[in-house]
Amino acid sequence: MAQFIDRGEDLAFLQSEYDRPDASLVILYGRRRVGKTSLLSEFGKDKHMLYFLATEESEAANRRQFKDLVAAYTGNELLKNTVPDNWEIIFNTLTQYESDQKKLIVLDEFQYIGKSNPAFPSVFQKIWESLKNRNVMVVLCGSLISLMEAQTLSYDSPLYGRRTGQIKLKPIAFRHYREFYGGKSRRELIEYYSVTGGVPKYIELFREERDIWTAIEKHVLSTRSFLYEEPVFLLRSEVSEIGSYFSLIRAIADGNRKMGAIASVMGVKQTGLTKYLRTLIDLDIIEREVPVTEDRPDRNKRGLYRIKDNFIDFWFKFIYPERSSIETGHAGQVMSKLRAGFVDRHVSYIYEDVCRQRLWQLAAKGSLPRRFNKVGRWWDGNLEIDIVATDGAGTDIVFGECKYTNEPMDIDIYHKLLEKKAAARWNEASRREYFAFFSIGGYTARMRELAAQKEDVGLFE
Repeated sequence: MAQFIDRGEDLAFLQSEYDRPDASLVILYGRRRVGKTSLLSEFGKDKHMLYFLATEESEAANRRQFKDLVAAYTGNELLKNTVPDNWEIIFNTLTQYESDQKKLIVLDEFQYIGKSNPAFPSVFQKIWESLKNRNVMVVLCGSLISLMEAQTLSYDSPLYGRRTGQIKLKPIAFRHYREFYGGKSRRELIEYYSVTGGVPKYIELFREERDIWTAIEKHVLSTRSFLYEEPVFLLRSEVSEIGSYFSLIRAIADGNRKMGAIASVMGVKQTGLTKYLRTLIDLDIIEREVPVTEDRPDRNKRGLYRIKDNFIDFWFKFIYPERSSIETGHAGQVMSKLRAGFVDRHVSYIYEDVCRQRLWQLAAKGSLPRRFNKVGRWWDGNLEIDIVATDGAGTDIVFGECKYTNEPMDIDIYHKLLEKKAAARWNEASRREYFAFFSIGGYTARMRELAAQKEDVGLFE
């Protein structure tokens, strides 16, 4: 991208690590295409950086490539013409090289070396012991979350306790989308976000097209596009038994959100789902929700599962079930079905996430008369409230509704919310309530008049 957008906090953290008087070791990891390499390139553009990208080749092949890179970085002809059989020799040459500024060493896709040689984290632990008193910053970067956590962060890792900091890089927040898609309406931005989900590579692809439908047709429905197979590659690189994971994700995409319902669709016992659900949660693909007013969410039996990754959610709803049609040349029919269900089955739910993000922004700006430290949903039986925010240290609570329709919101939504909020058992005797409404289609005159008369009602969007 021509312009580097967002990541201010991540850049500031990396800079603080670089500015330490002693050596620093940072672990940077996150899903593929989330922007790790771009972040490091931006951070290192004014620094003396050595950047090495490991591959899935053998450890010896990676060592040779790293040796050549270090030889060029240091100008060491002796190293250039040798074939070292251990990593320590190469790192010794690197650390002994005198530089007028702090050296920045980046080992990208670090997990591949450990995958080819499980003992490599132990090898690198010894290397770090010799580096930690030097004027150096080391970043171990990787895109296979499970392997990076096992090799660098887990208690069993030889590198456990050695890091000075870590970043699990997240997708870009919706509030930055206008910077990518200048000139688009808010409705269009939400639709783009509902598919690309804040992943920089997807954002970059879609911004080249004139509208969301052209982008989907060209970059997702086409069997020649990498996005057509993207979830397959994402999961295959992280897990075995990919068929079981696909069945589980599809069950959730089809609306089965309780563990019992998921197990029933898959034809397995609920106890057999635990490890699969845990893995998908760790990979940030799904999440478990409980009503936000619950004090012990880990023990709550009303937990529901939802797909957290917008693109994977979209793909499993509209692409995966239709692959036979797409691959037999009927992509046009699939596109027609997609258009018909895009808003009601997908965008309207993503809009609720956008509104919850917006609530945090409003609070940060001091635009709300209530405080809160938790935001989520609330439900009980057939009752559901799109947004509930609570202040765990006080008595403030916010109730909100989100509507992604062409019609303006009317006062019936307000009165229905009053009925539902009475069932939300949280500090009923002393709570201070506030009502926040979000409507992509705007508001009727009656709704605006109501909000003007009530200090505890806010209309947004």
